[in-house]
Amino acid sequence: MKKRIIQKEIDLIEDELLDLCEKIHANPELSFKEYKASQWIIELLRKHGFEVREGIAGLDTAFKARFKSKNPGPRVAFLAEYDALPEIGHGCGHNIIATCSVGAAIGLSKVLEGLAGEVLLIGTPAEEGGGGKIILLEENEFEDVDYALMIHPTSHRSIIGRGGLAATRVTVEFKGKATHSSAPEDGINALSAVISVFNGIDALRATFDMKSNINGIITNGGDAANIIPEYASCDFSVRAKNLVELKNLIKMIKRIVNSVEVLTGAKASIDIGRLYAERYPNITIGESFKSNMAELGEEMGYPDPDRKVGSSDIGNVTLKVPAIHSYLSIADESVNAHSIEFTKASISKRAKEIAIRGAKGLAMTGYDILYSEELRKKINNEFQEKIPKIY
Repeated sequence: MKKRIIQKEIDLIEDELLDLCEKIHANPELSFKEYKASQWIIELLRKHGFEVREGIAGLDTAFKARFKSKNPGPRVAFLAEYDALPEIGHGCGHNIIATCSVGAAIGLSKVLEGLAGEVLLIGTPAEEGGGGKIILLEENEFEDVDYALMIHPTSHRSIIGRGGLAATRVTVEFKGKATHSSAPEDGINALSAVISVFNGIDALRATFDMKSNINGIITNGGDAANIIPEYASCDFSVRAKNLVELKNLIKMIKRIVNSVEVLTGAKASIDIGRLYAERYPNITIGESFKSNMAELGEEMGYPDPDRKVGSSDIGNVTLKVPAIHSYLSIADESVNAHSIEFTKASISKRAKEIAIRGAKGLAMTGYDILYSEELRKKINNEFQEKIPKIY
């Protein structure tokens, strides 16, 4: 009965949710600069009775919204992402993520009477490389969260239980000495140093764990072909099966850079981005979500164990609390994520349908968690057994 009420309540605000979805899509904002998106979400939540604390964890565009029942109990948080990608906009569909989570939070808040607990909506900026959720974790903003739920749009089939790799970004800069190319012996070639780092990584690539990978680009290689570059830089995307392996790869890169300094005479500086952890989706919550989505007409499956996976700062959250990051299909499999085609797909008719259906499924799953102590015990037991003791 309560789940039918949730569906009805979300139907009543469908126009508001789709307006939010469209506005975020039409006004893409990069990491930590999602001022419009965060304020649109906050305004909608306040309209529906949520108390909102803005600028949490020292981040202008992060916030925490809360709706309490009369009785204290479990705290279910829906996570909203809303940052876009450079140049292509919402090519990862974060407008859909935000809409689903906002709709879920409002929908669940409408049936809290008679339940014990709280509904939270956490605005998590800068997933695309900024690690917003990691910052929120470091600032203890997940201390009052018992369960965390979100979805992500995909161009593959709808699934639960997909994991993710640990990842980070490594930037290396070299300072050499400029000279005319007619007398290269008088200079120190910073570009040669950068190239040597690439060669060093490639020389050791065969020793990587099977799930580890390093991809890089040269971001500055000099200004003119007849001048020995005094400055050069490069960026690397580093992925591994877990944080332990990721840290090993970072140590390897540092050793290579130190060796290149000795080899070339160029002086290096290294910047390491925030470490995105591998992901441990809670299957018990996922099965509840899968069942609720089936009731709504959306069949979900399980991931292909051989299919490659990406990375997200939701992985760090899964180390702290039981969480899901399930995938709902909005486009044909030929459409790649992080592409202009996916940007178009994320505002399609199918995407809008998923935004509403996903909101209902998330809210219904949140209701299951608040309603059933037995389900919570099963979720918590899985969490305790699944997360490696090193964390």
